[in-house]
Amino acid sequence: MSDAAVDQGRRTWIAITCGAGAVGGAAVAVPFVSTFAPSERARAAGAPVEVDISKLAPGDRMTVEWRGKPVWILRRTPEQIDQLKTLDSQLADPNSERKAYPIPDYAKNTGRSIKPEYLVVIGICTHLGCSPGGVAKGSGNASVPADWPGGFLCPCHGSTFDLAGRVFKNKPAPDNLEVPPHMYLSDTVLLIGEDKKA
Repeated sequence: MSDAAVDQGRRTWIAITCGAGAVGGAAVAVPFVSTFAPSERARAAGAPVEVDISKLAPGDRMTVEWRGKPVWILRRTPEQIDQLKTLDSQLADPNSERKAYPIPDYAKNTGRSIKPEYLVVIGICTHLGCSPGGVAKGSGNASVPADWPGGFLCPCHGSTFDLAGRVFKNKPAPDNLEVPPHMYLSDTVLLIGEDKKA
């Protein structure tokens, strides 16, 4: 061990220099690292959407946006619910067994819904991504058969879906309309994009 006296001035200078360097490094690193976090806009684009469905009348449909996609919420009438049970033989995947995308367990029934009254689906055709439109029963639309039960028609290539978003047989669309994760916060408030029970 050296018997030389410790240079206190030099030691202080080194300590100050190291401290200043650490502060400067942190000042540069914090803004840089924060750029890795998603922006508020990006967070909002993927965030769940809360929807008030209290004013949705039977037979009516509303559209909300979630993750840049149109999500339809249809309040079916009792007659429309009953009619869904008669269509299985005309559908390509009546029980939603195909696995093109995750299907929540509550969408594996005739109505593809948590509550039979409400359908919640992403309004994008599973063929090439067009947005179908609603065609009512008895509308006289020449693009659907005379015995059309009511449902959705994709204007691009003619795929048709029933009021549960199930695709009819022999159509370009390979799968039923996608059911997004969702849950009911109350009888009149729906949360789309989150399902705490899944």
